[in-house]
Formats: sequence, C-alpha cells, structure tokens
Amino acid sequence: MTRTLFFSMLLVCSLGCIRAPEIVMVDRGTALEQQAAGSFDDLERKASRKSIEARPVPLTPKQFEALGIKPMPLTDTSEQTDADRVDGLLVQHCIGEGRDGLLVDTHAACVGAADRAEALELIETVNQARLQLWRWMHEQRKDASLDDLRRTWRAVHVRNVVCGGWVEGEPGKWESKRC
Repeated sequence: MTRTLFFSMLLVCSLGCIRAPEIVMVDRGTALEQQAAGSFDDLERKASRKSIEARPVPLTPKQFEALGIKPMPLTDTSEQTDADRVDGLLVQHCIGEGRDGLLVDTHAACVGAADRAEALELIETVNQARLQLWRWMHEQRKDASLDDLRRTWRAVHVRNVVCGGWVEGEPGKWESKRC
C-alpha cells in the first residue's frame, strides 16, 4: 500500500510540474511569399535603371509619316540622281526654288529629318549647273539679256517642279506647289 501511495504521490506531484511545452510560431514568409505580398525591391531598382537608359523607341510607319519622315526606300538610294534628291528636299521644304531661279536653303521650314550639310552641298552643285546653263543660253542668244533668260527659264521650270515642292511666290513668301 505504501508503494501505491508513493506512486500516486509521485504521479500527483509530477502532474503539477509537467506541462505542455510552449509553441512559438514565427510569422515569416519565404521570398516568394514576400514578393507576392508586394516586396519588389530588385524589380523596382531594375525598372528605374531601365527608365533612365537611352534606347530606341519603336515607331510605326504611320508615326514616321506623321513626323514627316519618309519610309526607307526598298531600292538603293545611291542610284538617285541629284534631281531626285532635289525633288525629295523640295517636298520636305528643306530647300526651295527661289524667285531668281536658284535653289535656296529653307532648312528652318524642313519637315522631317534631312542632313543639312548634304542639302547645302546639293544646292551648291545644282546652282552652279544652273548658272552654267544660263551662261550657255546667253551665248546662244546674245540678243536676250541674262536676266530675261533666267526669268523665262524659271517660269518654264516652275511648271515642272514636283507637286508639293517649296516655291517662292512673292519675295520671302514660300508655298507648296499645287498640282
């Protein structure tokens, strides 16, 4: 009996000292859970770096046309003559047919992208050729003055200027040629 009493006492005493262990829960998510919850530090840093980098912006052909830039031709542009390049620049309003019969730099009114240095070189070449033509015409018709020949030549030439080309009407007034 003493044994039973001893064991029961030991059991009662041990029940008072023994309890269930405390359970500690840590509420910490994984990296994937943090990203899903809105932690995008790496992505935000990458996006901010990308936003300040210079890079080309894709444009559609219609957007290029709205800017006045013609689409790249399918043929090689090296086969274009000076007259083809003049016509293109006249339509873009980068150069104009002056009242005196010479080409004039009107790059301030230029619509679209054009290399001004190339345009100036082309103007110089064409104007030299025109001056040479007028001198030859004057040698052939000594009875007409050089100014009369130039005015007559310009009147005929302006009729053949490309549609939409930049032509000087009144002195200092530029307009697109209507067809």
